[in-house]
Amino acid sequence: MTKTSNYTAKSPEPDGFIVYSDDEHAIWSQLINRQLNCIQGKACDQYIAGLAKLQLPKDRIPQLAEINEVLIKETGWRVARVPALISFDKFFSLLANKQFPVATFIRTWDELDYLQEPDIFHEVFGHCPLLTNPAFAQFTHLYGQLGYKASKQDRVFLARLYWFTVEFGLLHLQNEWRIYGGGILSSPGETQYAIDSETPERKPFDILEVLRTPYRIDIMQPIYFYLESVEQLYDICHLDIMSYINKAKTMGLLPPKYPPKVPQQAC
Repeated sequence: MTKTSNYTAKSPEPDGFIVYSDDEHAIWSQLINRQLNCIQGKACDQYIAGLAKLQLPKDRIPQLAEINEVLIKETGWRVARVPALISFDKFFSLLANKQFPVATFIRTWDELDYLQEPDIFHEVFGHCPLLTNPAFAQFTHLYGQLGYKASKQDRVFLARLYWFTVEFGLLHLQNEWRIYGGGILSSPGETQYAIDSETPERKPFDILEVLRTPYRIDIMQPIYFYLESVEQLYDICHLDIMSYINKAKTMGLLPPKYPPKVPQQAC
């Protein structure tokens, strides 16, 4: 969240309306129609129910006010317009106040399949449907409250909790895999890989192991942690998460399940 962005978020007009170009609407249309096909039989029921409530348009980028109308009614959440990248303080503050940050830009055609920084498609399509679900909404709210009060060192451990749940969480339901993590649900490659590939390791959620597991943002995930239901997020909310962080700091990180990143050679 501290690096320089290659994108610039769009500002609203005086009436609050954000203007996008025809090309940007076309990119949204390509992304959402492709991903709706990809997640069939792979996304969890709660996510699909949230999509039905949001009724995201397929031919244009939605306005944030449209999304807020649904979220406020369902769980008291709303989305908040932010620049492309924000500080951790701002990120946690928004979540602590039931506001989910959405950068109001969309990726370009040459980054259609993968984008390291979150754009409006990732945030809205990937995360907003589940913000209509009370368990997911409560967990995300608590996460923001903990993160806002946490030290810089503790936030590093909290980031792993977010990564392996909100971004890359799986469900295991009656011998079938389903996705609830927005980082998977907004990516066609990761959706196929997380469910259909035999390569990644899938382990039951254990908070101490999650807090101690390193990850990289620029590769297909070598490990996913799964819950038995979305409602299990309620159980996580009742854990003393900060005490587990203190224990994880004492025990140290587990060995990475990925090769080290090779630095790029200077020309």
